[in-house]
Amino acid sequence: MTAAATPGRLPPAVWCGLAAFAAALGLAVVDLRLAVVPLVLFVLTCLTAPFLPWLGFFLPVVSRGATGRPQVALTFDDGPDPDTTPALLHFLAGQGITATFFVTGWKVETYPDLVRDILSAGHSIGNHTYRHSFTALLRGPQLLHREVARVQEALAAFDIRPLAFRPAAGITTPGLGRVLSHLGLYAVTFRFRAWDGGNRRLRHLAHRTLKQVRGDDILMLHDLKPTRKGGVATWLGEVKQIVAGLKSKGLTIVPLEELIGRPVMERQT
Repeated sequence: MTAAATPGRLPPAVWCGLAAFAAALGLAVVDLRLAVVPLVLFVLTCLTAPFLPWLGFFLPVVSRGATGRPQVALTFDDGPDPDTTPALLHFLAGQGITATFFVTGWKVETYPDLVRDILSAGHSIGNHTYRHSFTALLRGPQLLHREVARVQEALAAFDIRPLAFRPAAGITTPGLGRVLSHLGLYAVTFRFRAWDGGNRRLRHLAHRTLKQVRGDDILMLHDLKPTRKGGVATWLGEVKQIVAGLKSKGLTIVPLEELIGRPVMERQT
């Protein structure tokens, strides 16, 4: 789903569910055993859909822009991190690039100076849950609400209010849409993964990314210390290759809000 996604519409999951039950009723007239088929297909779709971040099956998502121009946006998840954020900010400043950082709440509270550095450099910040817990998405609505709301509360100390939310690994669940709507957030995902494993698989990261990228894409990378020794230099080198490769492909890096046509955060002062 692109930036033109309309909030408030019933998600595809609802329509698919209604269609599955209608088909089951119709097939039951012919043969009761056939009625199981559309219901099983619907269940399988519900089990698969959370892992397709571009699909927007359970809630509206923004997975790419809709400019029709050779533009892309850079986003970085899981920060801020004292081992990677300063070097990344220095590189982005040298390139004149504005990015979006989807931050986790506990790191915001642990590294407030890095949050200030991100904002003072002109970048935008989005909500990426408090603990980056995959199981948080499977909890009840109250616990899920708290997982997202705590990040909003932590970032309020910096006089900003994120409007964009990215679920951990882009995984969406049925209850997430209602939580985001209540908190005034919308979901931003991506069209493809570079499969970096949270900076655990850095080899050929630039190649994997550049092989798939096209205009209007939202690139999802990580602002997180790599697990291997000396990995920070390798990671930053891959990021530099990605930026250089985008330019060689004729793709311009623009702020996320420009690519998708809506604000990513609000400043409260």
